[in-house]
Amino acid sequence: MTERVILVDENDSALGMLEKMRAHEEGKLHRAFSIFIFDEQGRMLLQRRSKTKYHSGGLWSNACCGHPRPGEETHAAARRRLFEEMGLKCELLEAFTFIYRAELDNQLVEHELDHVFIGECEADAVPAPDPTEVEDWKWLSMTDLLAEMLARPHDFTYWLKTALHRTEFDDLPALTRANSPSS
Repeated sequence: MTERVILVDENDSALGMLEKMRAHEEGKLHRAFSIFIFDEQGRMLLQRRSKTKYHSGGLWSNACCGHPRPGEETHAAARRRLFEEMGLKCELLEAFTFIYRAELDNQLVEHELDHVFIGECEADAVPAPDPTEVEDWKWLSMTDLLAEMLARPHDFTYWLKTALHRTEFDDLPALTRANSPSS
């Protein structure tokens, strides 16, 4: 099945659809999402992308990223992808959106309007990643993550570094608890 992405304008209004690889080859602005998962200690879940991914293979990134399918609501797509990619289910809250454009490996261009979701997993939740998507995973405190990014910036995805500069993640785990349906 050919995967398609939703082309959008800067206001996230849908303009049409395009085959995913073609959108990345042509650098067309399209809708995407990034998921940041925290544990009860405030550590962030990172994944190392499989080396077989079509771009950014072998780099460390946030828990999960993806694109909603045509006709699929972005929040539902984020929940679906988190389970498909990392084997996790948790409540997700949309935190913010941003637009970025980056020239990547394999002559591809990532030009996305990225919806950033955050969630908090139970202490006993253990990721069960899809090995075709994820090579490795780990939990890191924000202090350790920022230190690693400063020491080895080329080991991390462009969008992770960009999203981290857009907000203070220190308060986000508490925000997920305060806004959860059980609160």
